[in-house]
Amino acid sequence: MAIELKLPTMTCGHCVKSVTATVQKVDPQAKLTVDLPSHQVTIESSKPKDVFTQALAIEGYAAA
Repeated sequence: MAIELKLPTMTCGHCVKSVTATVQKVDPQAKLTVDLPSHQVTIESSKPKDVFTQALAIEGYAAA
């Protein structure tokens, strides 16, 4: 299942590393695609979207 999120506060390479680490913490098997200029993240995972949005919000990357 593809989960698409827009993360307005993801603005640099460090942010991408933090977002990637958070997604991997939630689901180590998840596949992640990041488009930094558009602040878009696509996550391929069997876990529900809510789990990712909550974990990312705790890290400071609230989905818009």
